[in-house]
Amino acid sequence: MVDDRPVVIASDDAVLDEILRLAAAVGCEVERLSDLGAARDRWASAPLVLVDEAAVAGAGPALPRRAGVLLVCAADPEPATWQRAFALGVEQVVALPEGEAGLATALADVAEGPGAPGGRVVAALGGRGGAGASVLAAALAVGACRAGDDALLVDCDPLGGGADVVFGLECATGLRWPALRVRSGRVSMAELASALPGRRYGGGMLSVLSCDRDGPGPEPEALAAVVEAGRRAGRTVVCDLPRRFDSAGREALGHADLVVVVLPAEVRACVAAKRVVEQIGDRLDRVRVLVRGPAGAVLTGAEVADAVGVPLLGWMRPERGLTRMLEHGEFDPKPGGPLGRAARTMLAALTT
Repeated sequence: MVDDRPVVIASDDAVLDEILRLAAAVGCEVERLSDLGAARDRWASAPLVLVDEAAVAGAGPALPRRAGVLLVCAADPEPATWQRAFALGVEQVVALPEGEAGLATALADVAEGPGAPGGRVVAALGGRGGAGASVLAAALAVGACRAGDDALLVDCDPLGGGADVVFGLECATGLRWPALRVRSGRVSMAELASALPGRRYGGGMLSVLSCDRDGPGPEPEALAAVVEAGRRAGRTVVCDLPRRFDSAGREALGHADLVVVVLPAEVRACVAAKRVVEQIGDRLDRVRVLVRGPAGAVLTGAEVADAVGVPLLGWMRPERGLTRMLEHGEFDPKPGGPLGRAARTMLAALTT
């Protein structure tokens, strides 16, 4: 059986406690050894080796050079320690507490294994109030699940009433943004999914991180950690954004592979959407508009896109029975309906 635990060789209690705390925070089990001599059998196979200054100072017979050896110190090491570290083949020196985030990332990389392929991030927002961005975000997440992927819906609008309400999950147990604590800047998607309310659609599992009925929305650092956890796990991550961006909204835009602005085929909506798009700044190459409206609308999709100033993604007819679905917490749009087809269009745009 392959032992894929990182090896820790540290006698400095403060350094050891910090290593063990960060390892626990990211769900990484470690193997503690007394000295470098005891690590000889694991030296080549361990995915990561963490040593403190005492371990480097007491180095015995030479060990072969390998990648993934980190020297963890409570402060910048002395010059003599640098020399011994170089001789040992230390790849990186981590001085605490400044290097805490990097150390947590290294441990989390081991715990989670290599990133899964296919992780994608989409941001959805309305071109005007009531345009239906939250419903579109929910439909995209459901569509990704029906295509066989797992999805993570991230609610970024604390004044939106809660994305969990769309799915009838407002009474389900699980974390919402006010209760989520992200300390290390790194989140395990497996642990996050186990703590969130969710529902299965088709072959994929949907996890919902919602704002609550009171309390704050996401902070930028926490949102970045959650979004990237979903991407690393190969999930389709859908961020439901408010029309006026706060710092968390701008953070979400920075991670998005595709930004979809939804609006009705109306002149006033075009004017409002142009103002919304102007907030996006240098991310315009990733922005598309999805136009909704009844057949026979005065404006065409191409005219709406031209007025807003970004390319057209598609046109969506009204979804029959949508109000009833939402009011009863039974969001389950038909795959062949307008929302289902719009979801497939958005997913296809992610791969082009």
